[in-house]
Amino acid sequence: MKKNLILFVSLLITIAATGQDAKWQDLFNGKNLKGWKQVNGTADYKVKDKILIGTAVKGSPNSFLATEKMYGDFILEFEFKVADGFNSGIQFRSQSLKDYNNGRVHGYQYEFDPSPRAWTGGIYDEARRGWLYPLTTNPAAQKAYKSEEWNKGRIEAIGNSIRTWINGVPAANLIDDMTPSGIIALQVHSINKDEQIGKTVQWRNMRILTENVEQFATPHEDNGIKQVNAIANTISEKEKQEGWKLLWDGITTNGWRGARLDHFPEKGWVIEDGVLKVLKSDGGESTNGGDIVTIKKYKNFVLKVDFKITEGANSGIKYFVDPDLNTGEGSAIGCEFQILDDKNHPDAKMGVAGNRTLGSLYDLIAAPADKPFRGRFFNTAMIVVKGNHVEHWLNDVKIVEYERNNQMWDALVDFSKYKDWPNFGNAETGHILLQDHGDEVWFQNVKIKELD
Repeated sequence: MKKNLILFVSLLITIAATGQDAKWQDLFNGKNLKGWKQVNGTADYKVKDKILIGTAVKGSPNSFLATEKMYGDFILEFEFKVADGFNSGIQFRSQSLKDYNNGRVHGYQYEFDPSPRAWTGGIYDEARRGWLYPLTTNPAAQKAYKSEEWNKGRIEAIGNSIRTWINGVPAANLIDDMTPSGIIALQVHSINKDEQIGKTVQWRNMRILTENVEQFATPHEDNGIKQVNAIANTISEKEKQEGWKLLWDGITTNGWRGARLDHFPEKGWVIEDGVLKVLKSDGGESTNGGDIVTIKKYKNFVLKVDFKITEGANSGIKYFVDPDLNTGEGSAIGCEFQILDDKNHPDAKMGVAGNRTLGSLYDLIAAPADKPFRGRFFNTAMIVVKGNHVEHWLNDVKIVEYERNNQMWDALVDFSKYKDWPNFGNAETGHILLQDHGDEVWFQNVKIKELD
């Protein structure tokens, strides 16, 4: 009886709480720029007919009109209209610091993208890490934007959860903890073409909720869009439900060994601050600490690995690896997602038609030259294996796709450096490998989801 009474009282409290009105505040008063200040660039910002208008000018870097207040957890709603052929966005939880690139605004951005790419509502990390959540896997959101019309955006930033909507359609679902609070800023992008002079982006009906935000947040139901977890070496609740597991725990060497050892290499690899580093040596293939492989073999899976390369570096992620196949010099044998500094390593110009460049199926199938690589930051490699169907992805963009165990595959292998290895790439299972190629490369956030 007492337990039922407690449950009933709790229910009444919940009902009462959800019945409260949301205390929205106007972020823009519709009259002037009170509460805002321009922190970068020379673009023109003005108010007309309750609309805040930003106009591009020639010779200016990206311009930002920023709130004087900082915001942490909030729900933000706004309407915007962007001229075709232009680009813009809204910064949030962003910073403008004297000791960071001379005060350059940096941080999360809700993207306005009227181009055919159609990534409006995606999350870009301005002047920092680049794209965190492009809309490559969310066609519904890509179709939601209305060209040269008023669009409605929504951002829910609560704790480590950052979610966005475009015209009521879920766009992005990001987990990240890099910046818990910051300014909100309206971007007018720099221009490099005379025909872009005078292009405008407009905002109106901007309001923000900062009290009881969890109460008024959109339920975390499965709405069909994927979640990106940008917190290194962690598995979110949603990832756990989907079957993801850490392949490297970020702390120990558990689950890994040297490709030609029964233990983890005693030199050549270090773990520092949640990053697994292969150290610089002589640039040779497996001549220092050597490659490392998973103790377990894998068949059908989705593998994600975040990697960062130093200048001129060479490495790789291999799969279907048989460590006993090559007993001589060089790396263990398997299909390879190439990791390479295309600009500064000579291997990029070798092979056939670019098939040794970053993201390629090494020496077999070339990745496109315009792949979305982030030079100074971590990049996410994803390898998808479903039977004989294999895909390479880089930063959420598919760059290679192929079928194995067929006549065309065998012919392709016959014209590669793997022609002398019997039945190359056709194994049903194999180890996963991180390569030591004598250059410093960083790895983190190594996770896998096994498929049926």
